[in-house]
Amino acid sequence: MTSPSTSTTTPSKHSFERRLEEVKLTKTDLNAVVMDYLISEGYPSAAQKFASEANIQPTSAVDTIQERVAIREAIYRGDIQNAIERINELNPMLLEKDDALHFALLRLQLVELIRTCDTKSTDDPTPAINFATTELAPRAPTNPQFLEDLERTMTLLIFERKDLPPQIAALLEPKLRKEVAQRVNEALLKEQGERTKAKLFNLVHLRAWSEQKAREAKKDLPEHMGFGLDLMHNSHGKNHDGMQASGEAEAMVA
Repeated sequence: MTSPSTSTTTPSKHSFERRLEEVKLTKTDLNAVVMDYLISEGYPSAAQKFASEANIQPTSAVDTIQERVAIREAIYRGDIQNAIERINELNPMLLEKDDALHFALLRLQLVELIRTCDTKSTDDPTPAINFATTELAPRAPTNPQFLEDLERTMTLLIFERKDLPPQIAALLEPKLRKEVAQRVNEALLKEQGERTKAKLFNLVHLRAWSEQKAREAKKDLPEHMGFGLDLMHNSHGKNHDGMQASGEAEAMVA
């Protein structure tokens, strides 16, 4: 008996995919986008390695990236006083000019003090109350949002953790640290004359918007379209500093 043969025919590509393949990206343009991302988002070791592999020069001094990374890491671990001191060393006028950013940092410092109250056996809220009284209370009347943020934060001292409303409990989540760290990073980049957002974020947003509009207009598109960020990963080997290029696409669009 003759066994039926297995078809090995490669599925034909969608016409849109064939047209897309005709668009050739230059390595120079691709390298520039990657380097811009590494610098803006603060990946100094990756920027240095990529520059060496791609034979290009970083557009920003690596030491300034290191300083921004140190500030970001201090915020991520809750050491806000250290972060503020580093910001003042790097740009002494930044927090004086940006009241909202300064208040956001001080408010996060208050959150960290309240968090410390929970972990200490004494459970003494005095340091947090004193900090709020001396650092935040004088600033709160200058802006309605400051006052609201301070009141919400002080609510952490009133309720048991298990009884906190979700919007108040969220202040203790790592997300707040990340949000403040991102604001600081963007402010520092702006002061240094750099982009506050990497070009890659704008490109991904534009790509998502274009697909949405094309589908709304009933254009003939493939059922699923990837973001194509694997090109960045595959073109130059492994990513560094723990980056996942293709995995970050959805976060950029969100």
